[in-house]
Amino acid sequence: MKKIGFLSFGHWTPSPQSMTRSAGDNLLQSIELAEAAEDIGIDGAYFRVHHFARQHASPFPLLAAIGARTRRIEIGTGVIDMRYENPFYMAEDAGAADLISQGRLQLGLSRGSPEQVEDGWRYFGHTPEPGESDADMARRRTAQFLELLDGAGFARPSPNPMFPNPPGLLRLEPFSDGLRRRIWWGAASDATAIRAAELGMHLQSSTLKTDESGEPLHVQQARQIRAFREAWKAAGHSWAPRASVSRSIFPIVNDTDRRFFGRQTDEHDQIGVIDNTRSVFGRSYAAEPDVLIEQLAQDEAIREADTLLLTIPNQLGVEYNAHILESIIQHVAPGLGWR
Repeated sequence: MKKIGFLSFGHWTPSPQSMTRSAGDNLLQSIELAEAAEDIGIDGAYFRVHHFARQHASPFPLLAAIGARTRRIEIGTGVIDMRYENPFYMAEDAGAADLISQGRLQLGLSRGSPEQVEDGWRYFGHTPEPGESDADMARRRTAQFLELLDGAGFARPSPNPMFPNPPGLLRLEPFSDGLRRRIWWGAASDATAIRAAELGMHLQSSTLKTDESGEPLHVQQARQIRAFREAWKAAGHSWAPRASVSRSIFPIVNDTDRRFFGRQTDEHDQIGVIDNTRSVFGRSYAAEPDVLIEQLAQDEAIREADTLLLTIPNQLGVEYNAHILESIIQHVAPGLGWR
């Protein structure tokens, strides 16, 4: 059975055409949608993190709130830009959110993507070390974060503590045992996917990828996933690897669906340039369920992945997005053997 989650960028705008007109709307509706998705049978609620934008930004309050209001669904990110993060504070926040959710946190990280502002991480007080790029800084902070999640003590206790200490060096608290095995990396290339496997991080492959062969996105992603799994096996980790891909999929089952998505014309991948690198962007799928089943059966990356993240148009509101998710579960997933 394939795990199916939703991925929300959390867009909001004061436009009267939007159902999500403020940051408060966005956060509260995200909690409501996660609850509805759990009732429908969706396996995961994931959220993109973009700073300085009218989108999701600080993930841990939202993840903790969803964890307190749900019981089964995975909660996670796709992805957190590690250029902005203090690994120590992040480890505390992540540990707390994971404990509140009773071990359902799935954290996706990355070195970062194009930003709303120039070098936004500098406003957060972060500066690369001499000779280090911002991407290097993100990878260094990720390594620190992973080390903290291992739970080894590293801080010398005070000789006159306010409260009694356990013996030995101290680790950060709250500590959630097992979270280290639920960290993912958003990899844009084959090489970074292999590196993620070597470090014991699961693979998140999005709706775009560095164009390394000129082939369709789904073919390149399938090869990336296979390379990731081979590297994981060679690394000898004691826990099983996971790999996800993200797709925009809209079953057309009523007139409202047809009005929103019946005129979709992007049936082919697109090529663009991100950070001076040629990238391939995946198409959207919008059709009647029987047509979708035929189309999605040809997507090699979906076949390779154990987890599918469905990007949602969150500004259309909770009720309509729940309808999209339920349509996929009821009308598409069974025909592909996902359920």
